[in-house]
Amino acid sequence: MNRDEAIRLVRREFETASRVLGELRDEAEFVVAAAEAVEACLRAGGRFFTCGNGGSAADAQHIAAELAGKFYIDRPGLAALALSVNTSALTAIGNDFDYAEVFSRQLDGIAHPGDVLLAITTSGSSRNVRAAAEKARAIGMSVIGMTGARGRSFAESCDLALVVPSEDTPRIQEGHICAGHLVCQLVEDAMFGAGDR
Repeated sequence: MNRDEAIRLVRREFETASRVLGELRDEAEFVVAAAEAVEACLRAGGRFFTCGNGGSAADAQHIAAELAGKFYIDRPGLAALALSVNTSALTAIGNDFDYAEVFSRQLDGIAHPGDVLLAITTSGSSRNVRAAAEKARAIGMSVIGMTGARGRSFAESCDLALVVPSEDTPRIQEGHICAGHLVCQLVEDAMFGAGDR
């Protein structure tokens, strides 16, 4: 690919990303409802858990970190935990049981009714994310899902779900992190005020 072709490719991908994110305007209700669920959980002393694989694990950790640390304003940390960060638990559970259980077994030990799980899978078919969602429902947690166009059946199994209207993994992930940032912003604003921006 020569330089001109590379520039055309970059412009095309920016346009595609912009179109996909623009279509998410219709998902404002999801973002507000997800933020309300997370806020209610945290105000009641519950915990917000996140999970995903690969890039979705990175997004899950990113969203949890924004709440545990801060998004815009300096305020107390919130009880937000990513299930993908404990490598000893991941490798032990994956080795001793099955990789499909790496998130659900952790929830067994630390989650309670009223907690919230954010389960992210671009395809909707990640066995460990689906198992975590099933375990969360069995515990009495609320499940917020984020997926892509191929994950509609997964979305239907969640209490709330965002389906990014794309089958392209990078574009789906961009939609997830954008929505996740907005959830964090709304939770922070509701619990601590808007602060200075």
